[in-house]
Amino acid sequence: MSYRRLGLRSDHRRAMLRNVVTSLLEKEKIITTETRAKEIKRIAEKMITLGKRGDLHARRQAASYLMSETVVQKLFSDLAERYNERQGGYTRIIKTSYRKGDGAPMAIIELID
Repeated sequence: MSYRRLGLRSDHRRAMLRNVVTSLLEKEKIITTETRAKEIKRIAEKMITLGKRGDLHARRQAASYLMSETVVQKLFSDLAERYNERQGGYTRIIKTSYRKGDGAPMAIIELID
């Protein structure tokens, strides 16, 4: 399985992705760079699939990755019901402008209604 290194050490990358995925599931819309958004999308879709499964093992797997217990509860109640009929494609990446400081391409990643 390949992944993007994002210019970070493995422990820093894992912590950053855990925080950002938790924020996405909590707020349902965040602004980040395009490459980070593509990595976030992979993980967030797996988390929503765990929420749809709904068993105890899936809940523990999600709780071990996500940073907040309230987000885990939201994932297994609200989001699991919302995407019950949908077979994937729970997130959308919208490319926006370039960041002023370094010119990095920015994007909005959001959960589809």
